[in-house]
Amino acid sequence: MVIGTLADELTRGVGRVGDTIGEAFQPVIRLGVTGLSRAGKTVFITSLVANLLDRGRMPGLTAAAEGRIEAAYLQPQPDDAVPRFDYEHHLAALTAAAPHWPEGTRAISQLRLSLRVRPTGLLAGLSGPRIVHLDIVDYPGEWLLDLGLMGMDYDAWAEGVLARLATRPEPEAAAYLAAARDARGTRDWGEPEAQALAARYTEALAAMRKAGLSDTSPGRFLMPGEMAGSPALTFAPLPREAEAPRRGLRREMARRFEAYKARVVRPFFRDHFARIDRQVVLVDALDAVAHGPAALSDLSRTMSEVLGAFRPGTNSFLSQILRGRRVERILFAATKADHLHHTQHPRLAALMEALLRQARDRAQYAGAETRAMAIASLRATTEETREHAGAHRDLVRGRLTDGRQVAVSPGALPEDPAQLLGATDWQAGDYAAPRFAPAPLTLRPGEGPPHIRLDRAAQFLIGDRL
Repeated sequence: MVIGTLADELTRGVGRVGDTIGEAFQPVIRLGVTGLSRAGKTVFITSLVANLLDRGRMPGLTAAAEGRIEAAYLQPQPDDAVPRFDYEHHLAALTAAAPHWPEGTRAISQLRLSLRVRPTGLLAGLSGPRIVHLDIVDYPGEWLLDLGLMGMDYDAWAEGVLARLATRPEPEAAAYLAAARDARGTRDWGEPEAQALAARYTEALAAMRKAGLSDTSPGRFLMPGEMAGSPALTFAPLPREAEAPRRGLRREMARRFEAYKARVVRPFFRDHFARIDRQVVLVDALDAVAHGPAALSDLSRTMSEVLGAFRPGTNSFLSQILRGRRVERILFAATKADHLHHTQHPRLAALMEALLRQARDRAQYAGAETRAMAIASLRATTEETREHAGAHRDLVRGRLTDGRQVAVSPGALPEDPAQLLGATDWQAGDYAAPRFAPAPLTLRPGEGPPHIRLDRAAQFLIGDRL
């Protein structure tokens, strides 16, 4: 076992040296893309790639505005063990005669986009264009939150989860708590009992997700993939017991919790997360606002946990696998800015800035450069102003996912985000979260799909490396 571990680490070390030598000639930017609860990762990546291939709508990306990106093209991804992000299929869904949103992220995937870029400054006259590879790594945001489990034992994790469930109004949460109490002291158990508890806990997580909450870890429970039904994904939080039976159900749940960390969480961070240079975290802040104060407070806490994942000095596990490497820039982007009139965009950006400040303070964060922004990866609406009751109302018009054409005012965000972040309640219906479908597109040659500030997001994430 020790020899195998040493050999594995030696192989990784040789691979890192090879990567470093290769990147000296053709730099590689590894961009991690993740999101919290239906934030639009797939659409973000698809639109970003399409707009880097055809850069007519990217004036905010300096290298594109200056004409220094001479060519962009897709290449086979470098990692043979990771599925390729299905860019062509997703773009076809968005640009079809009857456009529809593509399937969301269920597992990790990757795509390599290569850019031929002319250098600037002193290098411009000394060398010709160089190739810069952009490796985009797509993964569910719930997986990132699992990093917090690495510093916990089963007792601490279970206690925290049960305390949060006790505050929730969903019947699924109450049903699970009752089942957990009934399982106390269980000595003789079979696999059906363990599976039933795990299923009830998963139902509670799904109900909280539906209520707009962001933190529904463990991350694989709502998207298990090929691991569905495995013991590593068949556990649940149970109350402390003064003398848990040695072969009882609670001891088994604790063992499976440790197996989840060792077999699921650790490999992801070791093999994928540790190689990321830049990171974008997509956030559906409007949906959290529409679901009320509890959802917005949960989003704030979840962003704190995300930032904690980028502080290797506070986590010995992460420090061990990163070995001095750090993510350089992190963008928290509020998506679906097109669901608001443009006059509301500064207020959405201010809300994201306030959430990011809270997250930094809670996580005592000091590390990579961070920024908050309001964007729309694909613009699905148009704007109009109507007169109603003697006043002008700013509306957004679009097609809902049920096919209806509507013009709506989702509600005006306050100028001061503290009015939302410090509130314990606001009137139901004050803020709406309409589900718009993508609009039919007619693209001119050289243009990517329409967006809002995707070019500025790209400039922050990769502009300095171009």
